[in-house]
Amino acid sequence: MRITFLIHTTYAIGGTIRTVRNLAAELADEHDVEIVSVFRDRERPEFDYDPRVRLRHLVDIRKGAADSVLDDPRHGLPSAIFPSSDRRHALYSPITDERIGECLAGLDTDVLVGTRPGLNVHLARQAPRGIVRVAQEHLTLDTHSTRLVLALRRHYPALDAVTTTTEADAAVYRRRMPGVRVAAIPNSVPPAATAPSDCAAHVVVAAGRLTEVKRYDDLIRAFAAVRDKRPDWTLRLYGSGRERAALAALIAELGLGEHVRLMGAVSPIEPELAKGSVLAVTSTMESFGMTLVEGMRAGLPVVATDCPLGPREIVDQGVTGLLVPPRDIDAITGALLSVIEDDERRKEMGRAALAAAGRYDPALVARRHVALYQRLLDDRAAAGARPRAAVRASAGRALGAFLSAGDMTGAAVRKAARRRRPTV
Repeated sequence: MRITFLIHTTYAIGGTIRTVRNLAAELADEHDVEIVSVFRDRERPEFDYDPRVRLRHLVDIRKGAADSVLDDPRHGLPSAIFPSSDRRHALYSPITDERIGECLAGLDTDVLVGTRPGLNVHLARQAPRGIVRVAQEHLTLDTHSTRLVLALRRHYPALDAVTTTTEADAAVYRRRMPGVRVAAIPNSVPPAATAPSDCAAHVVVAAGRLTEVKRYDDLIRAFAAVRDKRPDWTLRLYGSGRERAALAALIAELGLGEHVRLMGAVSPIEPELAKGSVLAVTSTMESFGMTLVEGMRAGLPVVATDCPLGPREIVDQGVTGLLVPPRDIDAITGALLSVIEDDERRKEMGRAALAAAGRYDPALVARRHVALYQRLLDDRAAAGARPRAAVRASAGRALGAFLSAGDMTGAAVRKAARRRRPTV
């Protein structure tokens, strides 16, 4: 099978980039895989890629590069295809419209996978209809603006399927976009290259972008209370972002300079996680929770906020970790202390977390994607070989076991649409 991914960039560090990289590498064991990066903004990607995966870019935005578009007057004009409601719209232009269109028109591939909403619109509008087109959702539908959701509702029915990272988000898609085929397939996380933690070090770790939604201020305030009872424990916070200065000021204000360290962005992160004994995640929103799984892969028990949508599908309460209400600093403190102060429980939960994380193994997740792609290819072939009436009659069974019973197509969708107006 020939599989092509279209991604905003392969040159940075981010959850979508990491996920696509992991999946592409696993698929390359048996398939022909290419990743097309719309933008190139540095000499080399931050991540290493499997040499079997072909990489190419469409638009160079490096200063001084021979083929840079920064001096092209069209670079400052808005795209006519990439939706203005996608937050990356400012980077897209008539140049990207043209080059993405040319790329998609010339693809020799069986399956084309888009990896963000704006690019999925390009797939719907510019990719040849003979290619199976799949939209990946790496955030959640409810985190998109109403304008963007309306744009996706116009264009997503032209695609063959949408994949979400959680069953919860898949249910939202089915409710808000009846008629769009949806499959929930989690992100994959490979085993850690280093030995798992023995959960003996007196270190709590956290990792992610230093942004407001991660609520590291809540974690730091909670850890101030932990420090008062267990001054032998420290917190290491890995990541970079616009909140760094504010977090550093909070650490100083609370007198935590010897107990909380901002470690900066580190790649790979897994060896650093394995140096800790507890993973803390205090977000108010997680589309999936890659850091949760990475921590569990490192053998760490998890203390996480039970925010929408991913943590409750990843963490087995009381077995692999503890879930607490978002923004509840006392609850975060209590959960951390309950794991910190019980050495045997902490180690037992770490072992359980390591075992449970196996369900996110890249080989298992890749097989689910391949099964979906093959079913869509088979449906496409059957649609070309059978009379239209026969195709319509079987449409409701199109994705078989790979979509849940909540997915509706064909007549079921039209019937549901008559019963209620879709919400936006």
